[in-house]
Amino acid sequence: MKIKAYGKINIALEVVGKRSDGYHLLRMIMQRIDLYDLIEIQEKINGIEITCNKPYVPRDERNLAYKAARLFLDTYNIDKGVHIDIRKNIPVAAGLAGGSTDGAAVLMGLNSIFNIGASDEELMELGLKLGADVPYCIKGKTALCEGIGEKVTQLKEFKDKILVLVKPSFGVSTKEVYGDLDISKIYKKVKIDEIIDAMENDNLDFVAKNMKNHLENVTLRKHRKIIDIKEEMVKMDALGAMMSGSGPTVFGFFDDMLKAQSCYDRMKKQYNDVFITRTI
Repeated sequence: MKIKAYGKINIALEVVGKRSDGYHLLRMIMQRIDLYDLIEIQEKINGIEITCNKPYVPRDERNLAYKAARLFLDTYNIDKGVHIDIRKNIPVAAGLAGGSTDGAAVLMGLNSIFNIGASDEELMELGLKLGADVPYCIKGKTALCEGIGEKVTQLKEFKDKILVLVKPSFGVSTKEVYGDLDISKIYKKVKIDEIIDAMENDNLDFVAKNMKNHLENVTLRKHRKIIDIKEEMVKMDALGAMMSGSGPTVFGFFDDMLKAQSCYDRMKKQYNDVFITRTI
């Protein structure tokens, strides 16, 4: 079975509180994008085997696809093994849910291969044990995600919006970013409800100019390069540019493919991981 595991961007990310166990409470607008890893799953007699086209991707229990397979097989008492091949296109440690979407794809794929018949809600509950973005990656498309990511509300799809993505050469640890976040220093609320209204009315200009991500407060302090990318994208006619998730990937919305291509060409001279894609 082959599955496309799509990445995401955060059009808005607001930190609204913190639980007693240390997890942050969030309100996020998540959007699926047409950049994906290709996951191929085959049943085998026993064990979990991971192969990948990128040598730096772990092939053991550190990999979310491996963890997802182990969790699924144990939960449903399946006495079989699986081979999972990952064709990686989404950059790692990038704020694009590359690991989470692979894990989600494995849960959905195994559900089908072994005819378990688990609902999306059951898979989302399982997925939350793997990571806060996994439930969204199971539901996908355009969504408001709340709590620690487990409350996923589908929104009107915000499709076919042109994006340029730029990931600088370094990665960012989501755990470290949240660890360094000081909630008492967050003063500006995010216009999430207004942005949702604008998305429902297909008002890309309002969305792009009012996007906000509270995690930028942490990551931008450590990595000036992200500010440089944002500023350069706007100079290259992006309607707006913002860091996705905990970073470091920056995305910019464009209202014209020629402008996006021009930005891509310029950014590609400076960075290896640059993509033109769309919302889907």
